[in-house]
Parts: sequence; structure tokens; C-alpha cells
Amino acid sequence: MDVLKTCLLLVVCALYPVSTAVLVKGAEHRNLFSERSCCKRQSHFIYVGQDISGSPVSVDVGVCRSTCGGVQRAPNSHGPGLPGYSKHSSMLDYLRSKKMLGRTSPDAAGHVPSCSRSSACEPAGIRVERVLLIEGLREVEAIDECHCELKLEQCIRMPALKTYLFETPYETVVDVGKCSSSTEFPEGFSCVPVKFDSALVETPDKLDLIRTLGACELRESCYRVPYIEYHYEVVHNSNGVKEERIKEIDIGRCLGSCATGNRCLLRSTTNPEQCLMREEGKSSSCVPLGYQSHVFRSRQGQIRNILAISSCQCQQ
Repeated sequence: MDVLKTCLLLVVCALYPVSTAVLVKGAEHRNLFSERSCCKRQSHFIYVGQDISGSPVSVDVGVCRSTCGGVQRAPNSHGPGLPGYSKHSSMLDYLRSKKMLGRTSPDAAGHVPSCSRSSACEPAGIRVERVLLIEGLREVEAIDECHCELKLEQCIRMPALKTYLFETPYETVVDVGKCSSSTEFPEGFSCVPVKFDSALVETPDKLDLIRTLGACELRESCYRVPYIEYHYEVVHNSNGVKEERIKEIDIGRCLGSCATGNRCLLRSTTNPEQCLMREEGKSSSCVPLGYQSHVFRSRQGQIRNILAISSCQCQQ
């Protein structure tokens, strides 16, 4: 009986590491906490100028890193000295191979993505730092924290939190908003802002007006958005009496950018929407294409002509 117990104990001890390894391996893709902890904010300092004493000023704006773990380096079997150099014919050959290694993808280099393929490591919150420089007060946006954010197939407005007057009695968090991003959008189209709003932020000296995003739509890269202006207009009513009223004119604005080399020369045979090779082209800008004229009489009795943008296009 003692011999049987001893044999069973040995079998359990032998199987325990194997079963533990299987459980750990199966949990690697299900541990959401570990995935979130890998999407971290790391320090990234930028130079913003000189302060009023003439000293250089740098601000840690941060950066979201989407990889965890390190690079799995192959053991060096070429002896002491420069790693991997002995297998190359010359220093130039070694530098070329090193450059090609630097172009490999994170997965091929041994990195483990922190977020799933349907998400990306993005800022979860941004704070606005105010820095007093010789040129005056400058606002710098710094990442507060990061998280894995889902890539949506729909074009919608998403929340984007910004903290103003950080760690002061006037600290205020405003949802300025942002448009969703995805690789599923049709070629040449993007999820872009089409409507804007505003929010008031109280400061010790005044009230600051912060522009926020109201709505997003799926549009071409170059598009028109409303931009309202108000003018005083003098008119005569049906009785011939002169009246003054406010005239609202949507003069419009052209937003977006025009991609270079937009012409596709070679498409994938398995996925026709995927472009494998594009024609090189010059950069172009999004400019007004058509105009609409608004004529009215001002307070001073002058005839004014205000031109409003009716459409936009890419122009080299």
C-alpha cells in the first residue's frame, strides 16, 4: 500500500508542471488585466522653448506604448567581439543587415502586442499644461494615461477627455470629443468632424472658450464644414421703413488633407479593396472649389458682397 501511494505521488508531481504550463498558456490570451497593464504611458520629453529666466524648458508629453515584454534575441554563436559581425563579409554588409532587422515587425522581432487586433493602445486622458515662456503663455497637451481602445467599423463621435488647469482649484475636465478610426472605411474616405460646439472653462482671470467636437461623418478626405458669420443688414419693410436686422451667412471652411499618390496601380487578388501599389504624386491641399455670393446693405449704407464656400476639392 505504501508503494502504491508513493507511485501515485510521483505521478501527480510529474504531471503538475505540465498542467500548470497548459493553464498558464491558455490564460495568456484571456488575462485582460495583463493586456491592459502592457498598454502603458511612457515618458517622452519635448523642448518647448525658454522660460522668462532664459532657461530651457522641456515638457513630458508622454507616449502610449503598445508592446509588452522584450525582444527575444538569438544567442550569439560567433564568439567574442562584435555580435554577429563574423558571419558578414564586411562592416558595410553588417550595417545593411542590421538596418533590415530594424524594419521587421514587432511580432517578428519577439514583441507581444498588448492590445488585441481589434483595438489599439491610445491615450485615455490628456491634460493641458500651461508653460510661461519668453514669448508668452503656451499650452502643451500631455498624455495622462493610456488604454486599449476598440477600433469601430462605424463612424461616430467618441469621448476624449482633456483636463485643464491640472492640480489647481480651477481644475476642469472637458469632453472635447474625437472621431473614431478604423481600417474598414472605404478607400479615400475618413471619419471626420462636421459639427463643432464649445465649452466654458473658468480660470482665475477670465472664462476660456474651448472648442469641442459635436458630430462626425464618413466623408472624403477633402470636405466642407459650416462656418457661421453674423452681419448687420439694413432693409426696408413693406411700409418703406428702414430696419436693421442680423444676417446669418454660412461662409464654410475646407478641412481635411489630400493624400499623395491616390491612384492605385496594383490591387490584391484576394481582396480587391486592398491597394498593393500606388502611383507617386505631389502633395496637394484642400481648397475651395465653388463660391456663393451674399449681397446686402451694411449699417453705413454700403453694399457688401460676402463670398461663401459651396464646395471643396484637392488641388496641387
